Amino acid sequence: MRVDEPTAPRVVLLGRPGCHLCDDAREVIERVTSELGVSWQEHSIDDDPELLRRYAEQIPVTFVDGRRHEFWRVDEARLRAALA
Repeated sequence: MRVDEPTAPRVVLLGRPGCHLCDDAREVIERVTSELGVSWQEHSIDDDPELLRRYAEQIPVTFVDGRRHEFWRVDEARLRAALA
């Protein structure tokens, strides 16, 4: 997966099943992107050995417009500002 592709959604969440912080991040991302009409996608690091190697200790990791935005938690106000 490349998060810098031109057709990529504005927000990408990297996580894994069973991760409670990922569940929290997903709720914030769903709320903000829905309100702003912004696209987003979620990918499991378990599906990609390279993502697993790079981000196993940082999930959830969020990217905005192809750049790493935050890890462990998603601050709603900070995400809104990044998407403004």
